[in-house]
Amino acid sequence: MTIHQLSIFLENTTGTLVQVLQLLKKANIQLISTTIADTAEYGILRIVCAEPMRACEELSKAGIAVALSDVFALQLDNRPGCAADVVELFSKAGISFAYIYTFLLRGKGILIFRTNDPELAKQTIADNQLPYLTEADFSEWE
Repeated sequence: MTIHQLSIFLENTTGTLVQVLQLLKKANIQLISTTIADTAEYGILRIVCAEPMRACEELSKAGIAVALSDVFALQLDNRPGCAADVVELFSKAGISFAYIYTFLLRGKGILIFRTNDPELAKQTIADNQLPYLTEADFSEWE
């Protein structure tokens, strides 16, 4: 019910982001989504990609500090308010989010999140029959 996301610590200097992206390009790894949380001195680059295990290996071999995290990936209808409705379900269940981001893929909204209570999140997803994505869904890129 979860997928792997890459989390990469980057110094906030010219060229660090391009180094990571070029390594993944050279390895022919398809990026699905990226987001950066930054401060003045560093950033955390989060990546959802088609082959997270191989991406992690490639980056580690290049000496880049990378970690795999389990996150949830829900598929939403591409209509206004759908994400708000889903977030409200989790809120009513007493679940808070460490972070959340969204993007569109194949005409559907994708909601990626990490939570303080993964087990309760799994139960909430099951109880509400929320459509979730697996890593196989992301590996079939075209």
